[in-house]
Amino acid sequence: MINITIPKPDVTIFKQDNPQMSHIYGFTDFHLITRETGGFFMFYNEKDELLFVGKARKLRPRIKKHFEDTVSVVKNHRDEITKIEVFVNEDAVEREIYETYLINTLRAKYNVDKVLFR
Repeated sequence: MINITIPKPDVTIFKQDNPQMSHIYGFTDFHLITRETGGFFMFYNEKDELLFVGKARKLRPRIKKHFEDTVSVVKNHRDEITKIEVFVNEDAVEREIYETYLINTLRAKYNVDKVLFR
């Protein structure tokens, strides 16, 4: 049996209720997410339910794209997202393993690819 331990997030950002600064769907702290390194990320709702898991070679642009893109699987659910956890991981194979593992063990609500539990 393979034992996978989920690491602690490197960065966690939260949606602001009444953001005073420029924001994307209430998130003002995208600058805390690394722009140049890869990893994986998780979107949560206010009940702390996992909504989506993703991975990227460059984290910040990929995460922001989910809030700006017209083809993102979370495009109709962006207002639900209240917390983003970011995990830095430069190894592409490890990112793939973590993404698949998290989607299926934590049953991410809006992931449609790599789903084995349905």
